[in-house]
Amino acid sequence: MRRRTIRVRLTALYSGLFLITSTTLLIVVTLLLGDTLQARVSDISPPEPRPDMPGRGAPPLPPGVSTLPEEVVDYQWVVSAITIAVLTVLSVVAGWWLAGRMLRPLRRITATAQRLSVSTLDERIALSGPDDELKELADTFDAMLGRLERSVESQRRFIANAAHELRTPLATQRAAIQIGLEDPADLPAVREKLLTHNRRTEVLIDSLLVLAEAGHGLDQAEPVDLGRLIRQASDEAGTPGLSLTMAVEPVWVRGDPVLLNRLLGNLLDNAVRYNTPAGHVHIGLTPDGVLTVRNTGPEVPEDRVPDLFQPFRRLHTRTADGAGLGLSIVASIAEAHHAAVRARPNPGGGLEVTVTFREIGHATHRSGRNAARHGAERGA
Repeated sequence: MRRRTIRVRLTALYSGLFLITSTTLLIVVTLLLGDTLQARVSDISPPEPRPDMPGRGAPPLPPGVSTLPEEVVDYQWVVSAITIAVLTVLSVVAGWWLAGRMLRPLRRITATAQRLSVSTLDERIALSGPDDELKELADTFDAMLGRLERSVESQRRFIANAAHELRTPLATQRAAIQIGLEDPADLPAVREKLLTHNRRTEVLIDSLLVLAEAGHGLDQAEPVDLGRLIRQASDEAGTPGLSLTMAVEPVWVRGDPVLLNRLLGNLLDNAVRYNTPAGHVHIGLTPDGVLTVRNTGPEVPEDRVPDLFQPFRRLHTRTADGAGLGLSIVASIAEAHHAAVRARPNPGGGLEVTVTFREIGHATHRSGRNAARHGAERGA
């Protein structure tokens, strides 16, 4: 059984509405016409002759005048039925043509969607015409295709970069194994090298998993004491040879404590890793949920700051332990928490990264005193 398309339903709707309205109109007109004719004929009928005035009545009506209303009404019914039948056929034809013309943009959208694949995401509908609902739908579809194309392209670059980053330690490990098997005396050195690359690969894979998890958003959110997480992350990070100051206010945010802990850990690790000897790291958290991590370090060109949040991008290669995923993970976790991230170079070197949380609350007064006391102790 063939399905009833929208074009068929629209045609039936147009024709049905026309048939109902035209039939109602013709019935009303015919009935009113019949009543009017009957009243007019009654008005011109001769009066009955009076007994006291014989021969003084009006002349009789011509033959057939008394039956004229019925004949006109009958003729009107026949003409109306023929007219309605003809116009109904014309309305079906016109409705079919009009529905097809109105649905033409939808067929174009459908055809484009059916042609689309991962390799043809650059196609667009580019619908022209009046600025109506159909054009708005086509423009929305084009905008969605643009976002999808950028997302797929980003995934392609990410997969290619990840494959490259994973291939390098594997090749190094294979070469170390081959050399170690040829000379047993080098086995201790080979073992250390393998362990080092194994740890780096493990860190890389763990970072990739965190990045993928943050990209899917949050399944559940709970109140998190961000100030406590900052103190915990600063204790775990360690700042050998660097000075650390903190100005942390008691702030609660809604989110995932594991991902937020990773965000703070990556910010601190980045601030410590790319620093100068005897440098400085500052951590700030304001009551309105603005987290700031600032460090000293090498100069960062202004035009290279956006690259810091792209996967596998490194501005300074002297530190080989990183995979280039730290700030990209920070950006993904922040996006999952509906937070905004921005960075700017510090005058004289280093970087300041700011994360602005929107869904925030405040801890109790007692917690605030404890946080302030802890910050003062760390700063001292």
